[in-house]
Amino acid sequence: GQDDMQLIKQNLIEEILQTAHDDVRVEKAMATINEDGSWPEINYKDVSLVGYQHRIHIDNLSAMALAYGKKESKFYKDKKLGKHIKKALRFWCDFNFISDDWWHNIILTPREFVKISLIMEEELEPCILQDLQPIIKRASKDHHWARQSADRVKVCTIEAMNYVLIGDEKNFALLMAIIEDQIKIMTGKRAMQSDLSFHHRVHRVNNTISYGSGFGKASAMWAACVTNTKYSFTNEKIKLLIDYHLDGICKQMVYGIYDEKGVANRDITRKEKPNRHSPLRALKNLRKASDYRNSELTDIIDLGEGRIPKSKHSFAKFFWNSEHFVFQRPDFYTSVRMFSTRNRNMELAHSSEGIFNHHKGDGANHLYAKGNEYLNIWPVFDWQKIPGTTVLQKPEMPNQHTILKDGLTDFVGAATDGLYGVVGFDFISPHDFIHVKKAWFFFDEEYVCLGAGIASNHFKYPVATTINQALLKDDVTVSSNGNTTQLKEGEHTLTAVDWVYHDHTGYLFPEPCNVQLSNKQESGRWSDINLKAASSKELLEKDVFKLWFDHGIRPQGKNLWLYPGVMDTKDVKYQYIVIPNAERAELDADRGIEIICNNSKIQCVKQLKLGIVQMVFYEAGKVQISKNLSVEIDSPGILMLKLKNDVVSEISASDPTRKLKRLHLNISGKSISISLPQGDKKGSSVTTIL
Repeated sequence: GQDDMQLIKQNLIEEILQTAHDDVRVEKAMATINEDGSWPEINYKDVSLVGYQHRIHIDNLSAMALAYGKKESKFYKDKKLGKHIKKALRFWCDFNFISDDWWHNIILTPREFVKISLIMEEELEPCILQDLQPIIKRASKDHHWARQSADRVKVCTIEAMNYVLIGDEKNFALLMAIIEDQIKIMTGKRAMQSDLSFHHRVHRVNNTISYGSGFGKASAMWAACVTNTKYSFTNEKIKLLIDYHLDGICKQMVYGIYDEKGVANRDITRKEKPNRHSPLRALKNLRKASDYRNSELTDIIDLGEGRIPKSKHSFAKFFWNSEHFVFQRPDFYTSVRMFSTRNRNMELAHSSEGIFNHHKGDGANHLYAKGNEYLNIWPVFDWQKIPGTTVLQKPEMPNQHTILKDGLTDFVGAATDGLYGVVGFDFISPHDFIHVKKAWFFFDEEYVCLGAGIASNHFKYPVATTINQALLKDDVTVSSNGNTTQLKEGEHTLTAVDWVYHDHTGYLFPEPCNVQLSNKQESGRWSDINLKAASSKELLEKDVFKLWFDHGIRPQGKNLWLYPGVMDTKDVKYQYIVIPNAERAELDADRGIEIICNNSKIQCVKQLKLGIVQMVFYEAGKVQISKNLSVEIDSPGILMLKLKNDVVSEISASDPTRKLKRLHLNISGKSISISLPQGDKKGSSVTTIL
């Protein structure tokens, strides 16, 4: 057992030292540290939720200890650095700072102090190691904040690392059993869901790339550290972890390595580095622990480390437990985020972060080719023009405490065969009560976006559907009435537009229409969107590209008045095609796209080249695809048909309402009954070969 503990300790220290060192930060920390071990820029008196600059102290210490223990650093085993580390540790132990935010006390500080203790165990005096123990031991499996799944694994990880440090084999074994037990599907609770997304709270909000990635990273670390010891995880648990990383985490990241902004919550308002959530360390650890799906793990690792130029993988996946759709081709990645009566729209603005996230779940549709299209745009971002959303344009955003809302519609879903997909969203805004039927149709080289029945009863403010808002990368070109124009910087009202071209992406309008476009500099501060004291107050200026439809005040695509009788409504709709990685000359070519229906009852698109028809039925109805092909359904549903010579060869179907056991179709006079997934698979797709 002791031999195993020594091996695990060695593995653990090697894992800690894999973190990139920052000699520049260490140099600055050494130059500014006070004689008593504090730093002058930190307000040590403010321990509030939005204050607590003490994290700078912890981060400085972590960077210094890492540099001290890492051979690649110029400060490796530096005696002067060692003295500064001891001073800073002694200062903290003497004052024993407690934050109003439990996370600092139970996770951050104990985690970093146990890592420092492991790296510098031989250099630190026994009295310092002893004084650090009560602080580290705040991370306890018995603490009420050690909640199911993500928090439990993080807290138990710190406690287990401490048992490795002090050589307590009995308690270490107990912690390994607890951590391994947390690797399980618990749909509807704090845990991995059956679709391999992750929910951290009972609010039923997708947390895969925040809490879920932390849960996965810690679990993968232990799977690797205890391999070939008596504490090794079972093959079943390791395989589930690998499936979760590849089909849950990586598929909700751009090419598996870049942050995807659609799935982000309040963490979007923290300044980020490229690849901030890159799961490469976890993937490498899983590859050490097992050879299961080895080639797929290696593909993403090689891409992340630059050994291959682009992703090899194409897929479409709908996370039905989280109502999040993702679509990838080797040259682009996109997603759609939604919510319903089953899920809430967005997490709370905890600690006053993400204070303008009210509309992030309203059908957000971000697009990536390189992965950096939205990198740190957020201080200058217009939060009522989130790509893909239809939003009332209010003079200011509502209070941050009103962000979290229950959904008002059952009809949210997608049909996919794993390679192509169609998404439908009967959207009702819980903030502004706007109604719109929104649908997306995904193919190899483009995707189609439709909206119909847009309605609002607000008498003062217009409604807008945003096509995209991203960093302005180059010139913007517009085609209108056959004339091509390169726009000057500014705000533009454009009429009879055929297409817009920016950053190698074309936005094609099947019927010439009027759009609004802005290509100019915007300004803002991180402290405007994140009220924590550490947020930078420096004024930033960034060039931003915005493209949107202005639907005007009180569009009446649906009767929202609550009185009997007939009201004259006129359908208000939009339609556009997004063509990523396109040359400008391609925008005038025939794409083989036929928009068959776009109304409040049915939205239907046919891709002629692929022989694919995708349909969203918001109610029972019938659509004529061609002279010899019609599709009728006796209930709501989402369908995707694959055709061979205008004959249906394959059907992918789903029930976005989650209320049905079967779908009943009539295809050109032939009755077809499709059994739908039940239990915690409700809302997922089923594919039938005819």
